Amino acid sequence: MVGIVNYGAGNIFSLTAALDRVGVQYGMINNEDEFDHYERIIIPGVGHAGAAMDKLKNSGLAERIVTLRKPVLGICVGMQLLTSYSEEGDADLLGIVPLKTLHFYKRIDEKVPHMGWNSVSPQNGCVLFQGIPDNSYFYFVHSYFIESDDTYTSARCNYGINFSASIQKDNFFGVQFHPEKSGKAGEQLLLNFSRMVIS
Repeated sequence: MVGIVNYGAGNIFSLTAALDRVGVQYGMINNEDEFDHYERIIIPGVGHAGAAMDKLKNSGLAERIVTLRKPVLGICVGMQLLTSYSEEGDADLLGIVPLKTLHFYKRIDEKVPHMGWNSVSPQNGCVLFQGIPDNSYFYFVHSYFIESDDTYTSARCNYGINFSASIQKDNFFGVQFHPEKSGKAGEQLLLNFSRMVIS
């Protein structure tokens, strides 16, 4: 069963609708004791990374998240929270993955935000992408991106610059795109996560 971290910074309705479509059971995590009720954890997130981090700290859930040993999936801003730092709000984040979240502004000539469908190239055999063809399209909406890195990038995307469409460190995973809005490929990714076991 999947637990969704309910800290006031996620578009939870779209996510729960997608989980309903693929038959994945879920519940909400509102306090740190509730982490123990679930085998897998999703951190959603939309909006401003710095503000989302403040909400996560104020909820009392941030300290527990960094200690988790079960599979954790951050989506969009939820993925960015896994990194060490964001230029959005000049904010220190959870620091689980030692990468930075940076603004597209002045780094690309493309329109910002990056919004719409774009192809994703999985790296390093990431289990999130099992059964999903290489260069499948996913739906993005973001102005900030996580730098690309050979160690922690588990899928790349290009929008004027290569960036991390997905990251992984140990039991922590993140996707910059919205799988809940990405059709069959996104649904398969959510199913893959729902079946994930960390040895």
